[in-house]
Amino acid sequence: MMSVRSVWWATTIPGADKPFDTAHLRVFYPSKPTGSDAERLSGVFPADPAHAPYPVVLIVSGVNVGQEAYRWLAVELASRGYVAVTYDWVGELFGGLKGITPGVELAAAKPDTYGTRATTPSVPAVIDALRTITGPVEGLLDLDNVALIGHSAGGTVILQSARFFPEVRAVAAYGTHTMVATMLGWPAGTVLPAQVDCPVLLMNGENDGVINGSADRYGEDAATRRDPISRTFDEALPSADGANVQVTFAGANHFAIVHPVDDTAARAFLDSEATTDPAATRAALVDVTAAFLDVHLRGASGDALDKALQNPDIAGIRRR
Repeated sequence: MMSVRSVWWATTIPGADKPFDTAHLRVFYPSKPTGSDAERLSGVFPADPAHAPYPVVLIVSGVNVGQEAYRWLAVELASRGYVAVTYDWVGELFGGLKGITPGVELAAAKPDTYGTRATTPSVPAVIDALRTITGPVEGLLDLDNVALIGHSAGGTVILQSARFFPEVRAVAAYGTHTMVATMLGWPAGTVLPAQVDCPVLLMNGENDGVINGSADRYGEDAATRRDPISRTFDEALPSADGANVQVTFAGANHFAIVHPVDDTAARAFLDSEATTDPAATRAALVDVTAAFLDVHLRGASGDALDKALQNPDIAGIRRR
């Protein structure tokens, strides 16, 4: 495992109104401390150039879930040789509210527009910002070799948008799906086709209370509706000779990818109780995610992914 440090950056989101037009990034990278006076005085360590250029992993948050909730994941991925990026954008939510958002452009998710453009403006803005970053990671990022990891609404927008970003080579999403609300003009029970042309790792927990608590917005009968995550895997994703993988974590809930959980914001109050130790779930989740990224961003063999999928805290695996 590599030593990990982080630096901050910022970008403007095109089309957003001031002052809600700025995203603040945190960039986690493998470092190589030298013990210099510059490190002592600034707290900034040089990046380790040994394995550069580094593939980049962008972590896209759920609504009102701050980037600190995913710091554990970013640190783990950076310790395994990736540059991992989180960000906070306080912007427009639904009903005129403001909050942390992955950016959800509802107009791009309607029947006459879906599939013609990305449904999030934040992801391309953040990727573009990384092309201009200075400091210890300058010149060390492989921005033609990017993965997106999304949680909840962040997972939805990347599943709806990834093919519009040619840099993206792999997508991982937790606690998310592409079912769409009837309020946007879609028939009840519609699963939108994912706009992804790269391999997808779709992850979920057995005890996701948030998705269950939101199901009425899709217009289905409660007695007959199917799990929207499994429907997304079956109906939204194409067959990819086994490259697309669904992983269900035993006893995990919607916020299993988050640590710590902030009970003052977002919708953790809807979640079910985890019946597996959340630390064990996080360990399994990062092992599976890192192995999946190694295959699709580094060209590794699938043996490490197969091994990670043997974890006893995984309740189900499907491939297509």
